[in-house]
Amino acid sequence: MERLTRQRTTILQALTAAQRPLLPQEILEAAQATLPRLGIATVYRQIKQLVEEGELQVVRLPGDNARYEAARHAHHHHHHFQCTVCQRVFDVHACPGDLARLAPEGFTVEDHDLTLYGHCRDCRQQQAA
Repeated sequence: MERLTRQRTTILQALTAAQRPLLPQEILEAAQATLPRLGIATVYRQIKQLVEEGELQVVRLPGDNARYEAARHAHHHHHHFQCTVCQRVFDVHACPGDLARLAPEGFTVEDHDLTLYGHCRDCRQQQAA
């Protein structure tokens, strides 16, 4: 177990406060509010260790870089919404349920992942203004 460093604690707090999956650069920017001298190399090192220890979960969207969310928020099954304007990703805490009926006959569905795309609330408000 990695010792609890200030950098590690700050990175975990940034992810928990965001309540959504973040890119490494977003993690850096959020964490720098507390630790201005924090560097991207440290963020990547901590991400790697936190994923290995099960503290962070990787969120992979088609054609996009990996994002990360605190595992304690990700233990329940959920999906994601990506804003096509700002590219931010948000958790969707609903699921259409068993999608096995969509699989070809004779196939077995073991898992599924669903990503919704559209405009987030902030981008919709900016476009309306």
